[in-house]
Amino acid sequence: MSESQAHVTLRQQQDYRFEIDFGAGVPALIGDEKAPLGGGTGPTPVQLLAAAVGNCLSDSLLFALRKFKQAPEPISAEVTADIGRNAEGRLRVQGMAVRLQLGVAADTLQHLDRVLDQFENFCTVASSVSQGIPMQVTVFDATGRQLK
Repeated sequence: MSESQAHVTLRQQQDYRFEIDFGAGVPALIGDEKAPLGGGTGPTPVQLLAAAVGNCLSDSLLFALRKFKQAPEPISAEVTADIGRNAEGRLRVQGMAVRLQLGVAADTLQHLDRVLDQFENFCTVASSVSQGIPMQVTVFDATGRQLK
């Protein structure tokens, strides 16, 4: 598979429960809607979207810091997706708030200002999603100090 493609296969198991196959060497995942539609046996599509955004931003932040030979681990992320109805009354993700936390104090990292100014631009998923869904990204260090 080329670098410009990602491929997953979904197979319905029952009702809204789907097995998500990512390909060789990656464990399958179960996706499901919450009750009363589904059985709640796996993450919902909105939770998977939020996870993809948080994972990509975390990866991008880590990559940007490691380029400067910095060790910010462990990084954690919390993503909240606000769901509401659009003008037609259909449920939509109306906004996302991403909170990234470094595993160390900011004063132990070099080039942090430069990294914080740039890392979001290198996140494929969040940069794409934010074109249609408003997104707020904040970054905190291990002491709880807001950096961005």
